[in-house]
Amino acid sequence: MKKKTAAAVYSLCMIIITSCTSQNNVLQIVPDESYYDKPENLIPIGDITETMNGTGTADLPDWMFEFITGGIAGAEKIEFYNDRYLFIGDNEGVNFTALNKWAENYSVLKDFPRLAAARIEKRLISAASLYPDDEYGVFFEMLIKKAFDTEYPGAVKEETYWIKIKKSNEFDNAQDETDDPLQIYKFFVLISIDKAIMQTVIRNMTAEVIAECRPTRYQNISINRLQQTFFEGF
Repeated sequence: MKKKTAAAVYSLCMIIITSCTSQNNVLQIVPDESYYDKPENLIPIGDITETMNGTGTADLPDWMFEFITGGIAGAEKIEFYNDRYLFIGDNEGVNFTALNKWAENYSVLKDFPRLAAARIEKRLISAASLYPDDEYGVFFEMLIKKAFDTEYPGAVKEETYWIKIKKSNEFDNAQDETDDPLQIYKFFVLISIDKAIMQTVIRNMTAEVIAECRPTRYQNISINRLQQTFFEGF
């Protein structure tokens, strides 16, 4: 729903811009930081009331601690994962049984491409100086779609973990299984993949999409620049 709303707002803005543009004075809107920023949901340690290991937070796995305090970038700083990209799927709610089943059934083959595509999309957006559709043309949409449909060999489901936290306002009307209106469960699935393999997959996808689409001269320059720096901020 959010994506549809954003697309609708963008389309409306473009209509307004076009109607206000004269032959000799073209107005080009550049997105502000809020368009590119997709902050990760960091969790204050003090909000955690229970974990998979018990009531305290001292026994949190390193990847879990780093992720909830510093995001995926924090988790990837762990020396053990130096040569791997980390992806973490998450789900939350008040039904422990349903969430536990979700974590158990999480499939690298079926579910991981969604995480991979989201991270690729975020990199495309952060690298763009204009709206991605303008910056890259149809290449943008085609690459994201291909990322959803691609297999990622070597991706491994490492661990699952859950915590229980004091809920935010959006859950004010919810209750968990113990009738405690102040708690929700958050489940996490850790997936890792060799960096060299992931980079090869993305490069191959990019080459295939470039061969299928016809970018303008400006878009082609942007795509070439993206190829050279893609993994610097990935």
